Amino acid sequence: MPTYSFTNKRTNLYIFLSAVFLTNALVAEIIGVKIFSAETLLGTKPAQIHLFGDFVLDFNLTAGAVIWPFVFITSDIINEYFGKAGVRRISFLTAGFVAYSFLIIYAVTTLPPAQFWLDVNAKDAAGNPININNAFQMIFRQGLGIIIGSLTAFLIGQILDASVFQYLRKITGSRKIWLRATGSTLVSQLIDSFVVLGIAFYVFGNWSLTQVLAVGIINYLYKATTAVILTPLLYVAHFFIDRYLGKEHAEELANESAMSSFM
Repeated sequence: MPTYSFTNKRTNLYIFLSAVFLTNALVAEIIGVKIFSAETLLGTKPAQIHLFGDFVLDFNLTAGAVIWPFVFITSDIINEYFGKAGVRRISFLTAGFVAYSFLIIYAVTTLPPAQFWLDVNAKDAAGNPININNAFQMIFRQGLGIIIGSLTAFLIGQILDASVFQYLRKITGSRKIWLRATGSTLVSQLIDSFVVLGIAFYVFGNWSLTQVLAVGIINYLYKATTAVILTPLLYVAHFFIDRYLGKEHAEELANESAMSSFM
């Protein structure tokens, strides 16, 4: 039977991982409105990839893409030690908090601005006139289609990721962490990359299917590459969790999560 100390550590571990997962997902959703150029960041020329005829794409990504990979990693760690139930629980909780955050942000952007706030922020650092209230609304507000698409893709991706992860664990056992973690991410993000764009910009927007496919491919290439590059972090996390729980208890918890997921 697990000791009281181990029970506490297990609970604290889940709370910590859930907090990391929720925080990164929430921040990624909020900052995702900014689009940045990966080529400019790396000091390279625009990719100018020709897809589907005359449609040309560069590696322009949302700012949220910078930290989304850490959401994937945290999800896989939660899955390893707490199973599909643990991932589903925090995924639905996170989706609820993200929806709540957007609701509060929308309400705040409708508040009438104080005149002195407009006056002291009437110019930018270069002396150019700006409307700070308009800028605030443009930055923090996101369209209904983007919110619905993002939340739908997030939940589908997380549920699929958890299922594929446990399926691969059934095949590999406790070995090959990299295979089940990377494999589940590659499958889930393939769906996620196109669902969010399809709902946000095809169903609710004015994009063509060609644009959705082209941008989705670029996004997926980034996510797939990042998932592979960050794989060593999984082993680092496992090392510290084994030290925190004790290797025997950590293996026991992982085996319990695997058994409960297969039942």
